[in-house]
Amino acid sequence: MTRSCRTIRMNARSSESEVEEQEQEPRTTFAWLLGTFFGIGFIRPGSGTWASACTAALWWAAGYFFIPGGVQWFYTTAAACVVIVVGIPVSSIVARESGVKDPGHVVIDEVAGQLISLILVPLRWQYVLASFILFRGFDILKPPPVRQLEKLPEGTGIMIDDVGAGVYANIVLQVLIHFRILH
Repeated sequence: MTRSCRTIRMNARSSESEVEEQEQEPRTTFAWLLGTFFGIGFIRPGSGTWASACTAALWWAAGYFFIPGGVQWFYTTAAACVVIVVGIPVSSIVARESGVKDPGHVVIDEVAGQLISLILVPLRWQYVLASFILFRGFDILKPPPVRQLEKLPEGTGIMIDDVGAGVYANIVLQVLIHFRILH
């Protein structure tokens, strides 16, 4: 009984972060690494915005330096599919281990959505910026049925609502490009 009283006193004097560290369950390293997009999910404020910006910048750099323009759409589509397929189980693991249904530090969903918004987009900074702004706007506003997609179970709900936001952003961007509203 003395020991448990001592533990309670120590915990009462401990800071919140120390208590969280003591109570923290073991983490699945690869899931946390990928789910937080290599730690970007822990940047505050706006972890989702940071993840989207990094994704857009990496996409631009890959397209500019490594991927020929004629096949860029293919690599973007393939990358988005891989991120979705990996992101669903990874975000499920992180959500379970953190005890939060849709943890803010899981940003692999923003990576997938941003990639989708960049499919078939020409490699010009104006289009990349528009894609970023449109995706973040749709991700934040979550127009129907995007909001309903969040209700899907575990990692599926975490990922698929951002996929929907990416699809909306891509559609709007394609219309802007087609009608030469954006140059």
